Amino acid sequence: MQARSAKTLIIGAGPAGLAIAGQLAHRQQPFVVIEASDYIGFSWRNHYDRLHLHTVKEHSALPHFPFPVNFPTYVPRLQFVDYLERYADHFNIRPLFNQQVSQISRTTDGRWNVQTTTDLFEAEQVVVATGYNRLPNKPELPGQRDFRGIIWHSCEYRNGAAFRDENVLVVGMGNTGAELALDLLDYEARPFISVRGPVSILPRDLFGRPSQKTAIFLKKFPNWFCDLVTRTAQTMSVGDVSGYGLGKPAHSPSYNARRGKPPILDVGTLAQIKAGRITVVPGIERVNAKTITFTDGRERPFDAIILATGYRPALSAFFNPVVTDRILTESGYPKAMWFNESALRGLYFLGFTTPVTGVLYNLNSDSNSIARQIVENNFIPA
Repeated sequence: MQARSAKTLIIGAGPAGLAIAGQLAHRQQPFVVIEASDYIGFSWRNHYDRLHLHTVKEHSALPHFPFPVNFPTYVPRLQFVDYLERYADHFNIRPLFNQQVSQISRTTDGRWNVQTTTDLFEAEQVVVATGYNRLPNKPELPGQRDFRGIIWHSCEYRNGAAFRDENVLVVGMGNTGAELALDLLDYEARPFISVRGPVSILPRDLFGRPSQKTAIFLKKFPNWFCDLVTRTAQTMSVGDVSGYGLGKPAHSPSYNARRGKPPILDVGTLAQIKAGRITVVPGIERVNAKTITFTDGRERPFDAIILATGYRPALSAFFNPVVTDRILTESGYPKAMWFNESALRGLYFLGFTTPVTGVLYNLNSDSNSIARQIVENNFIPA
């Protein structure tokens, strides 16, 4: 098979892939973008209807291209998709679609081969920008094959219209699980949320100011001070919610975020839990035909289960095991954005962190760092 050549090959045409493509276009550097699906921003096109960015638009735009002034502070899903398309047009980013990557390997002359289902690409640099949510995480619940109702992952959920007047269990309470429960309530379902451990929560707007702006401001201070401020803010704004089944976090929101567990930015779910309209239940002991037994011994009837159990980057599928052990953590995330050892030079990872300051906010600085590194490696003036 004749390889298709690229100076820099970018894998993924979501926000991360577009961000690094925009950075390189801004520097007049050549690149090729490949995308597994038919569209730019494929995941965003298929998220649930009510989704908005949890971060403010002035800190969520991709590099060198702000959001239109008429967009709201928290941009809704479809407007964000429209923005991604405008971004691609602005920088003349033309991805090659339906290019699903099967393998990334090093050539004998120090370049990179990227094999897709239809083509072979050869590049000096490869930027893996497939995102931390490439594949849905679908755990097998004990006894779930006996269940006679619907079991969906959150990636299959659009809105709660199909669940009106039904008992629906949302498994997991991150930002997605919290919002799906709220959405189910809006469609007159009876939502429950299964929570296995303490949940860290902050309001999306803290004392009239977006929480993201506070997190960005706190970046300039030592970790101990950030932990003190965010713990105090959580105590004052959320209080002790252990009485509602949500536990009491042992650490501050900023401490947990540094360990890959950012807080829920609440947009109304907590108020509905306190009002008794959304019920929090513990972990699942067993799924039965029409009921679910929980770890506290209680058994309740349910019509549907929604798995808000997150996603996995699934990067190990791209590399041989030797390379995988060198570049990925035990949980499957890249250990760094790039590696200095010669055998891995020219391989970059973008968009695999979930900082408290916001994924999109960090894409700007991270893509800038990678673009500068690529320019230096190419010895081409920016």
